[in-house]
Amino acid sequence: MDSAVLLDLLGNENRRRILRLLSHKPCYVTEISEYLGVSPKAVIDHLRKLEDAGLIESHTDDRRRKYFHIARDVRLEVNVSRHGFGTKSAYPANPSLDIQGSCPHMHIDLELRSADSEPDDDGDADAAADAGDDDREELAALAAEFDELQDLENELSLAQRWVHGRMSDLLDRVNDRLGVDADSRFYAKLLAAVTSTDGSHRAVVEEVDADPQAVEDGLRRLADADLLSRESGRWRLAG
Repeated sequence: MDSAVLLDLLGNENRRRILRLLSHKPCYVTEISEYLGVSPKAVIDHLRKLEDAGLIESHTDDRRRKYFHIARDVRLEVNVSRHGFGTKSAYPANPSLDIQGSCPHMHIDLELRSADSEPDDDGDADAAADAGDDDREELAALAAEFDELQDLENELSLAQRWVHGRMSDLLDRVNDRLGVDADSRFYAKLLAAVTSTDGSHRAVVEEVDADPQAVEDGLRRLADADLLSRESGRWRLAG
């Protein structure tokens, strides 16, 4: 989903309130109108925009009353700093994703107890009599996993804020070396590309995915600031 479209939609307070209401339960137009304190016509206009964007859907009950509900989960991230502005929207990853395999630098303990695991079938003839105990165990596992996931969600939020702060500090330091007019994020990408590749111009261009001439100019500026040196046609960190 286009993050700019999502930002525009969420810029309206009433649409935010509609989504907050629908996050709790499906609602029909009159219900939403009473909740917002606005006319049904205005509500229908907001719902149409949210529906066109794919954020909500509708279904009709046996009484032919149309209920609106959130179509699917989506996450919007906004990054505002002295060094740049960026937005990113994405649907949640598949629960089966191997997060540690996909994110090798993730160090948060992800060994959560799973509420999806089923009790072992040992062929016991009294299994039906134990169904009530199994239900309670499954409910306890669900509650425990929910508690652990809440803790992990809070840790990830804290980690994102920590990364944001560290990134701003790092880019400030790049600015101190290059001057306040520099695109510090671009130069930081160049430095990272030099250290993660063989230092050739071609490799750095491919790594940062930027215009070759802009990359060459940036590398030379880093060299003028005594941050890089060039040896045998390859760039290296100075010193």
